[in-house]
Amino acid sequence: MSSITKAVITAAGHGTRFLPATKATPKEMLPVVDKPAIQYVVEEAAAAGLTDVLLITSRTKRSVEDHFDRAPELETVLAEKGDEARLALVRAASELATVHSVRQREMLGLGHAVLCAEGHVGHQPFAVLLGDDLIDPRNPLLPRMIDVQRRYGGSVVTLMEVEPAQIKLYGAATVQPTGDDGVLRVTDLVEKPESDPPSNYAVIGRYVLDPAIFEVLHTTPPGRGGEIQLTDAIRALAMRDAERGGLVHGVVFSGRRYDIGDRADYLRTIVKLACEREDLGPEFRTWLEHFVAKEMRGDGSTPGENVSGEGDEIS
Repeated sequence: MSSITKAVITAAGHGTRFLPATKATPKEMLPVVDKPAIQYVVEEAAAAGLTDVLLITSRTKRSVEDHFDRAPELETVLAEKGDEARLALVRAASELATVHSVRQREMLGLGHAVLCAEGHVGHQPFAVLLGDDLIDPRNPLLPRMIDVQRRYGGSVVTLMEVEPAQIKLYGAATVQPTGDDGVLRVTDLVEKPESDPPSNYAVIGRYVLDPAIFEVLHTTPPGRGGEIQLTDAIRALAMRDAERGGLVHGVVFSGRRYDIGDRADYLRTIVKLACEREDLGPEFRTWLEHFVAKEMRGDGSTPGENVSGEGDEIS
């Protein structure tokens, strides 16, 4: 079993693409069906055995921290009503892992956010999960990454093949085969290449990092967008020798991933996950089929538009 037990989840950004919804509500607390997005990420970490979770938040993200704390007043109300099902849902978030938080006082980039975790992480490898990147639990990724890190050492990134036109939105990796199916050696990285990308392997929001990353981040200058880029620091590691924390490998991921940092993808994610739910899916899919059919015909009204909710909310 791996000794990696710590996960760092970044959740400090302003969420400007979702304004005005994120003026007072953190992007990470926006619901994906009926759970805040950040809970899916913590659940993923806990399922991989990462029971010590550090949230990198900011001054406006107190509700993210509170979500993983107990809610005695609400729990009491639910217990008195005998609503055991909702009581279990409310308690679940606080029982997933030991959750800590530290605030990123200035928005200086993902690399700076990871650097904020140095005091908590110490000298052990650790995982980094981006708070707006969801990995479907049916396609577990972190256990594979942890295993690769245990066998090869160094750091591990997640690589996903994307269309050539999309690679400019990501960090792009220069890779070499290892002889291990689905595992590539990363020899170079370019953050959001404007032209001539080294490959169509994009780095997405899951990392298992050697603690040598902190030493590099301390001396990494601002890069693209004037921010300290984690990609630049990992690139520097990839060019080091193994004894100094070098070696970077990539795990190729082809499973279900949901980028909820984009408004259109956020909406698509909700529809996909709602359709797959046993409690919501059948009725929702029927409504959706009617809705799409009406839209295709240009007919305005849609069956079920005014269907009321369950009507048993707690006042």
